[in-house]
Amino acid sequence: MPDYLAGIDIGSTMTKVVIMDNGIISSVMGPTGPEQRRLANKVMEEALRRVNLSFKEITYLVATGYGRINVPFADKQITEITCHAKGAAHFFAEARTIIDIGGQDSKAIKIQDGRPIDFVMNDKCAAGTGRYLEVTADALGIPIEKMGPTALGAKNPAQISNICTVFAEQEVVARLAEGVPLDDLVAGILESLASRISRMVNRLKVEKELVITGGGAKNVGLVTALSEKLGCTARVPPEPLLTGAVGAALLGKDMVGKALKQGLPLEKKERSLREISLY
Repeated sequence: MPDYLAGIDIGSTMTKVVIMDNGIISSVMGPTGPEQRRLANKVMEEALRRVNLSFKEITYLVATGYGRINVPFADKQITEITCHAKGAAHFFAEARTIIDIGGQDSKAIKIQDGRPIDFVMNDKCAAGTGRYLEVTADALGIPIEKMGPTALGAKNPAQISNICTVFAEQEVVARLAEGVPLDDLVAGILESLASRISRMVNRLKVEKELVITGGGAKNVGLVTALSEKLGCTARVPPEPLLTGAVGAALLGKDMVGKALKQGLPLEKKERSLREISLY
């Protein structure tokens, strides 16, 4: 019988779960809300259902992200810094620098052999996060997923001077009213965001290979702008939102292997699908 490992990542805006054996066999994502425990149960149940597994068949489950303490059925809680390092190295063995662009924070992580050795974070202001893109996209009246392709058509990217997300929103609306082309405005927004993130990342002294994860990694315009500012082509995992959850599952696999190698009992919770519905 194979080992099935699960990782669940409760971020500020999205909750993600993966089930793995030799690779990802099931994954589910959903928006994070106030009832984090209920959502953790829901995505876990759905991931199990998709591959016809019972919860008892999961060998080990690791929770990560800001809401990891709200996964009471997890065998272990591990920080998102460690899990992102492990996940990025899984997809790109030569990864040395990670930029994770989330909904409410951005972070840069220096890694070696899949382990974090240093990191910096921006969690004081939305100006360096996905929230900045959401607000400005709404102000311009375009879907956030279209910002990247729109920016690639820009001929003269606009200069966005305001750092604060609130004032940047007002600025882009005013510039749009002045007749600045939409693609130039979007390119200016992404350039502004990339500049703030690159300044943060440069505090770590970027080393190749550079990997970008999180929701921001889905924006081709932002990835392109960051690659240009940091002087190296950034790599993006197949589903960048799942990087932390994948890393969590793989760390669980390491713990299982270590316990077997040392002949020690594996500390885990007794549970069933019925039981997790009671949390």
